[in-house]
Order: sequence, then C-alpha cells, then structure tokens
Amino acid sequence: MGNLADLLESSATDYADRTAIVFGDTRLNYAQVNGAANQVANLLVARGIQPGDKVALSCPNLPYFSIIYYGILKAGGTVVPLNVLLKAREVAYHLSDSDAKAYFAFEGTPDLPIGEAAWDGFQATDSCTEFFLIKLDSQQPAPLEPPEFYGPLVAEQPPTFTTVERDDDDTAVILYTSGTTGQPKGAELRHRNMRDNALSGKDLFGADAANPDTYLCVLPLFHSFGQTVIQNGAFAFGGTIVMLPRFEAKAALSLMHNNEVSFFAGVPTMYWGLLGALDDSIDVATLAKNLRVAASGGSALPVDIHRQFKERFGVTILEGYGLSETSPVASFSAYGEEPRVGSIGKPIPGVEMKLINDDWSDVADSVDAVGEIAIKGHNVMKGYYDRPEATAEAIHDGWFRSGDLAKKDADGFYFIVDRSKDMIIRGGFNVYPREIEEIMMEHPAVSLVAVIGVPNESHGEEIKAVVVKNKDHDDVSEADLVAWSKEQLAAYKYPRVVEFMDELPMTSTGKILKRELS
Repeated sequence: MGNLADLLESSATDYADRTAIVFGDTRLNYAQVNGAANQVANLLVARGIQPGDKVALSCPNLPYFSIIYYGILKAGGTVVPLNVLLKAREVAYHLSDSDAKAYFAFEGTPDLPIGEAAWDGFQATDSCTEFFLIKLDSQQPAPLEPPEFYGPLVAEQPPTFTTVERDDDDTAVILYTSGTTGQPKGAELRHRNMRDNALSGKDLFGADAANPDTYLCVLPLFHSFGQTVIQNGAFAFGGTIVMLPRFEAKAALSLMHNNEVSFFAGVPTMYWGLLGALDDSIDVATLAKNLRVAASGGSALPVDIHRQFKERFGVTILEGYGLSETSPVASFSAYGEEPRVGSIGKPIPGVEMKLINDDWSDVADSVDAVGEIAIKGHNVMKGYYDRPEATAEAIHDGWFRSGDLAKKDADGFYFIVDRSKDMIIRGGFNVYPREIEEIMMEHPAVSLVAVIGVPNESHGEEIKAVVVKNKDHDDVSEADLVAWSKEQLAAYKYPRVVEFMDELPMTSTGKILKRELS
C-alpha cells in the first residue's frame, strides 16, 4: 500500500519548517504546502470525489500546481495534468477521454487565457461535473464565481486530512502523450511507478535529505520530466523548488543566482538558451559554484552544447532518457560517474533496456546494431487509458516499445540514433537526422538546426536543414552550408536544401516541433 502523496507528507512531518516552494516573494514551507493540499482534498471529498475518480488540472509552474496535485492524490483521486496551451476543444477532448469528474484550472493571463479555454472545454463535456478556477490574487484556490458553479471555498476547508490509502498498482496519474501520430493517449501511471521513479534520485543524482538541493523548476509540471525529476524528486528528499512559470533564459539565470540553485534540469533548447544569454552582467562563477547537478532529457543533447556548458559552468550535463509511458526516467548518466558524452547512460536501478526489431525480436548483439529501445521495470505504465488495442501494441510480455532508435556500446551505454518516425529514407538509404544535426552544429554560423525529410520525386525523400544563424555570422548563405555539409558527410546524408529561420517552432516542453517544418 502506498499513496504518491506520502512523499509530501513524509517531508512535512520531518522538515515542517523547511522551505518547499519559492515563487517570487512567496516562500511556502512543507507544513504550509501540506496543509493547503489537505484543504483541496477536503473540498474534493465534500464534492463527492471517490477513490479512483479522475481530476484534471491546468496550471503553469505555480505553487497551486503542487498543492492541488497532492490534494487530488490525498483524496484518493487520479491526477490528469493538462498542457496549459490547450484550446477549448482540446480541453474538452481530454476531460471526456479521461472521464474526469472534476477540473481545476488557473484563471490565466492575457497572453495565456487558460481559464477561458478551460471554462469552454468544461461546458463541452458531460463527464466532468465540478469546475474550480484558481485565482492568482487569492491566498487559496477559489471556485468559479458564475451561478453555474456551487460549492465552498477551498479556504473554508480544514487544513488536516487523513490521506486515502491506495494500492501500489492503483493509477496515480494519467499523462497524455503529445499525439504526434493521432489523438493524444492517456498513459496510466501507478503510484509505485511515479514514487519509485522519484526516489531513484538518490542513486542517479546523489539526492540527500540531510543536504537538500534547491531545484529551478522551468520544465512544465504538467509534463512527466518536470513532475517526477523536479516536483516529486524534490519533495521526496526535502528539497526546495524555485518556480518559473515560463522559461526565459535571463530570468532563469537570475533565479539560479539569487536562490543558490544547485539542481537544474531542462531540455536541450533550454541549455542552448542559457548559453546564449550569458554576457558580462552574469556572474557565471557564482552560478557554477552553486550548481551541483545539470540534467538533460526530452530529446538528444547536441555534443557541442554539452562541451560549451562544461566550459562555462564547470558541470558536466548528465543526459538521460525516458517517456511519459515510463514515469518518465528509464536511463541516466549517474552522478559521480564519468559520463559518455552523447550517451543517455545506462538503465536506472530496477529497469531493463534492450534493442528490438519491428517484430519484437532482439537485435543482434553488436556495437553497430541499431534497434528500437524496449523498456521493462517498475517505471512502465499500466497501459493507455481505455485503449486496450493501443496498449497491446505498445507492451508485450512486460516490455514497452519506445519508438526511439538507438545503439549500445560494449560497456552497456546507450546512444540515441533518432526517433523511428523521424528517420529519413533517401534513395533507399536510412538517414538519421540527429547525426546530421550534430555535425552541422559544429559550423560556427549554426546556432540551432533541425533536419527533416521533404518529398522528392527521384529519391523519395530529400534532406533539408532548417537553421537558426549565430548572430555573428549573418553573411553565411544556404549554398555555403550545403557545400560545407557535403565535405563533412557521406553523399546520401548531406542536406541539399537549407532554409534560415529566426527561431524554430517548439512544443510547450521545449522540443523542436519538426512536424511544423517543411
């Protein structure tokens, strides 16, 4: 038996006065966060939420997210975190698909009108019967004011609550996949999936409650990476979370300096942003002195960014790998061990990984063999909610197939080659965009690049590079980069087409959105 909310309760018992969350001038200790989560749990129970009921949540990186997240868990509910950028029809889809019974939504801002979309989406579904609007200017989350909603304020609820016991295999969280191949699917993650993944921070990063870290939270908490590695990982070891609702490199560097941040986790484009924002006004020496861990995931980290960060901050970025379906962490380069630059490390304790073919058979045991990553262990989801056929396609004999292509060296370190769906087939040859991107990042004029395949009559697909220039090399031309690439890459690999853009489209989690490039 074990409820994921025990992570918060244990730290609130052992470190009641220790700062749990920092947001602007607000500092909440563990006792305050736990008490507020209890108020949310009391409200949900008062409104008829039963153990196992799904409760959705739309909120940026604000203290409300953690308070409501653990409040839902305490009440025995299942948390359904939603991307804050969803439009009304998308909100309606997620509420309906998850069978959510209640929904909390941040009221939003003029440039991010979450509350408006949430309200419209809520009205478009019959399954969800309770809607709560989180008001930024109130001390506690408050309910929606219109007459369509009736219910007590969260602030009126008592700050004590006996957490509902849940079985390890009960669903704690439903995380929706990005839906790049169709409608988003909800990955059902058990209490033990999420708890054990958070606790792996001790082995992976040297997390220690006696010497707690201060985490900068720039990864969206509705996403599995931020939720597990930052929120649950920090609360599991009595750490402090410094919240930043939206990543902006200068603001992130300032918060890191002012709060003595020791743990930074981000996707590769965030590290690229931090490096690009460094100037004479930034006290890099102090940042480097405080920073203990730098972790990267979400997509492959260019080797050049790895090198630059080590030179400027004196910290080697630990690269890892995982998916929403694996809670998310499956492998990592462990803290204190010499990493293989460009590698996603080895499977974390309690997890196995192997490379498979399309028919689930194992790939030949060779250092040059490329196969699809399959994962088995305590982190693998229960399945896709209400989608038995999709679950059967993804999980076989306990193994989850990832859709990511990789190879493994003689020492057991894994190296991502590419997404199987991103692979380009040019003239019958398999071309992996990540390899080309790594090479092109070595050119001094290339600040960021995404390589895609575009239709071609004679070769099936042609290779195209979409490039963001370094500001000091504005004179480079498309032809220059094509010619340079031709010298660096085999004839079937180099991009024949180059396009310049001021910025690349990205998802809310900072991944380059290749499907919007053409």
